Amino acid sequence: MGVSEKIKEIEEEMRRTQKNKATEYHLGLLKGKLARLRAQLLEPAPGAGSGGGTGFDVSKSGGTHLSPSSSSSDARIALVGFPSVGKSTLLSKITKTKSEVAAYSFTTLTAIPGVLEYGGAEIQILDLPGIIEGAAEGKGRGRQVISAAKTSDLIMMVLDATKKAEQRALLERELEAVGIRLNREPPNIYLKAKKAGGMKLSFMSTPKNLDEKMIYNILRDYKMLNCEVLIRDENATVDDFIDVIMAPHRRYIKCLYVYNKIDCISMQFLDQLAHEDHTVVMSCELDLGITDVVDRAWQELNLMRIYTKRRGVQPNFSEALIVRQGATVEDVCDQVHRSLKESFKYALVWGASARHVPQRVGLGHVVADEDVISIVTK
Repeated sequence: MGVSEKIKEIEEEMRRTQKNKATEYHLGLLKGKLARLRAQLLEPAPGAGSGGGTGFDVSKSGGTHLSPSSSSSDARIALVGFPSVGKSTLLSKITKTKSEVAAYSFTTLTAIPGVLEYGGAEIQILDLPGIIEGAAEGKGRGRQVISAAKTSDLIMMVLDATKKAEQRALLERELEAVGIRLNREPPNIYLKAKKAGGMKLSFMSTPKNLDEKMIYNILRDYKMLNCEVLIRDENATVDDFIDVIMAPHRRYIKCLYVYNKIDCISMQFLDQLAHEDHTVVMSCELDLGITDVVDRAWQELNLMRIYTKRRGVQPNFSEALIVRQGATVEDVCDQVHRSLKESFKYALVWGASARHVPQRVGLGHVVADEDVISIVTK
């Protein structure tokens, strides 16, 4: 029996099993087996390397290798959605890239990259082929789409506003099945494998939906017989615990829900959509809300612009260093040059992060968006 068949068999058994106190242990073990099989299904085939002719070998600089570490752009956004919801049109409107557009399914057959320039940052936008139901089982080109989506800093889920419920639920279910967790933080659970000593389990907060027997059963099923576990969250679930075990196969990514075709819905429903969390609305057909989509994407990425200046010279506001929120002066130094820290003496900061202007700071100072920094060396 193949992996896909085993997955279907477990899913069918879970559907047949009533959820109650007596079956929760059995269901927990089934969930663990299902997660392991799904990860196995999505692993690349032995001997498969990049350049396999799939059309998905796209680097963050638009090159030929898909790797989150080798980036020359400042961030990557994946456009995910069903065929013909407007992803290609949106890409062509916010970048200089022209993605083929037509009013039928599967127009986009390869991942098409474009570059969005915003506030001095270069953000790569990947228009991925439309996801269909069953992508998690490798149907269509789902496996390649999922792999590319996992390397992104933000998923922009483009949805037809007239088909909101069914489209969003199905896409979320498909992404969840392959280990992509949208707008969530990793579970507050500590797990460390050891060579000996058996299983050591402790709780900072007693979870409502997870007990020792369940944890021991799942660990045994994964053959993790020697490990240390600390549960810190009282709301931790079986799914959370499995995610911790499967950590290498899990990605926690922000998602911005983009509802297109708002010209086809009522004002009341439009107002309801616009007020939902992580949501922005638009109409590609009427060219409405496109700027709002770009602005919200920038906010969700949590990027900041930092300007540098030399002593006695005005800062150059036409070029910015792009860093993540929470970045320090040390991170700024790394952006300028890796060796700059070795000769660093102090920095002068103008802007929101400075208590007074200018403030003299060290490497650990946390910068703010649009700060100006002058680095003084020894």
